[in-house]
Amino acid sequence: MDKLWKMNLRDIDPYVPGEQSKDKNIVKLNANENPYPPSPKAIEAINSFNCDGLRLYPDANASAFKQAMAEYYNVQPQNVFLGNGSDDVLALCFQAFFNSDKSIVFPDITYSFYPVWCRLFNIPFKNYPLNDDFRINVDDYAEENGGVVIPNPNAPTSLGEGKDFIEKLMKYNQDCIVIIDEAYVDFGCYSGVELTKKYENLIITGTFSKSRSLAGLRIGYAIGNKELIAVLEAVKNSYNSYTVDSVSMAAGTASIKDKKYFEETVSKVITTRESVIKELRALGFTALDSQTNFIFATHDSMNMRDYFEWLKTQKVFIRYFNLPRIDNHVRITVGTDEEMDIFLKKTKEYLNK
Repeated sequence: MDKLWKMNLRDIDPYVPGEQSKDKNIVKLNANENPYPPSPKAIEAINSFNCDGLRLYPDANASAFKQAMAEYYNVQPQNVFLGNGSDDVLALCFQAFFNSDKSIVFPDITYSFYPVWCRLFNIPFKNYPLNDDFRINVDDYAEENGGVVIPNPNAPTSLGEGKDFIEKLMKYNQDCIVIIDEAYVDFGCYSGVELTKKYENLIITGTFSKSRSLAGLRIGYAIGNKELIAVLEAVKNSYNSYTVDSVSMAAGTASIKDKKYFEETVSKVITTRESVIKELRALGFTALDSQTNFIFATHDSMNMRDYFEWLKTQKVFIRYFNLPRIDNHVRITVGTDEEMDIFLKKTKEYLNK
C-alpha cells in the first residue's frame, strides 16, 4: 500500500531543456546560447567585483541596473522589473496577472514552459493553433479570455510579427493583461517596448541569456506601466526579495551600456544565420525565415528524429521536439561560422549515406 503522504506530492510534467552534455568536444547547437562571449565590459565588471561584498545581501531594488535599463529602453526606472532569468520573470507574471477563472490563451506551438506554469499555478488555459505556415492568427485572440501570452518571435518556429500585429492584438484585448515574450527579439524582430507607453495592460519580457551572452548569470526583465511593475515587485517580495544577485547586477549594468559590442555580436549571428539558411535550402531543407538566433527546419525526404540522433553520434547537438505537428522538424542554434561549417559538413554526410 502506498504511503498516504505520497498523495500530497505534486504530480506534474516539468519543462525539459536542451541536453547539457559534459563532453567539451561537441558542437552545441541545442540550447540557443550565444556563441560569442559577453561584453568585455561585463567581463571586466565581474573580474573587478569586490567579493568581500558578497557577505551582504544585494540591492533588492537593483537601482543602478534599473536606471541603466531605463536609459537604454527610453522608459523610467519604475517601468522596469528585474528577475532571475526571463523564466523567473514570466513565472511571476503568471502569478501576478492571471487570477481570473477565465482561460489564458497562447499558441499551440510555442515555448513549452507556458503550459507547465499553468498547471503548476492552477491557471486554466487554451491554445489556438498556428496556421499551416506556422504563423499566429491574431484574429483568434479576439475571443474573451483571462490573459494572453505570445512570444515574439515565436519559439521554436523562429517567426516574428510586426507592430500592426501587436496593435491589433491589443485592440482585441483591452480587459486583460497581454504578455509579449521577447526573448529573441534582438535578432531582427520588432520590439513592442514603445507600445507599453500606449497600452497600460501590455507587458514586455526579455532576457540577457541570448543576445547578450549572459545565460550563466540568469538575468531577465519586464517592461510595462508602473502599476503592473509594482504588482510584480509585490509578488516577488512575497517569496524572495533578492532575485538578482550582486554579480549579475554589475555585469548586467555593464552589458546594457556596451551598445557597440552588443550590435556587433548580434550582427554576426544574423549574418551566419542567413548564410546557413541559404545552404540548408540548397540541400533540400525547408527552413523558415528566422528572426531569432536559431533555425527551424525540416526535409521532405528525411526522418528528422533519425537525423537528430545521428548528428549526436557525430558530436553535433541540435534540438528535436517529439510534439504534434512539429515531430519532423528540428531547431538549430546559430553558432560560430566554424561550428556551422561542421554542422553543414555532417549534414551533407548524412544526406549522402
